[in-house]
Amino acid sequence: MRPDKEKNYRPSDKEPFMNERQRDYFKNKLLSWKEDILKEAKETLQHLQDENQNHPDLADRASSETDRAIELRARDRQRKLISKIDAALQRIEDGTYGFCEETGEPISLKRLEARPIATLSIEAQERHERRERVYRDD
Repeated sequence: MRPDKEKNYRPSDKEPFMNERQRDYFKNKLLSWKEDILKEAKETLQHLQDENQNHPDLADRASSETDRAIELRARDRQRKLISKIDAALQRIEDGTYGFCEETGEPISLKRLEARPIATLSIEAQERHERRERVYRDD
């Protein structure tokens, strides 16, 4: 297959679910996403180091500390997201990627396209969220 044709490839319901081509597609999508997150994290770290200078003005220092806290929370979210991406890559390797952890049924390609780290089908996710709401409301 020609590389330019592969670049325009989109998984389709007209082919066997999670065939090699689809697995490669989602693996590349996940790896690219992870690379973007790591690049952003590196830039954030550089920014934090640049900002780590002494601010003689109390207001400047307070503003800098607030920015730093926001960036650190973002880094924590990125770390958790990378962990989920790594778990999805592992599922691709072991052949369980794309199948709902709850029902074992295939997760729709549209859902995987939008959220490649998904582990539940839309229906299972909605059930999960309804149960969560009931417990939270108690």
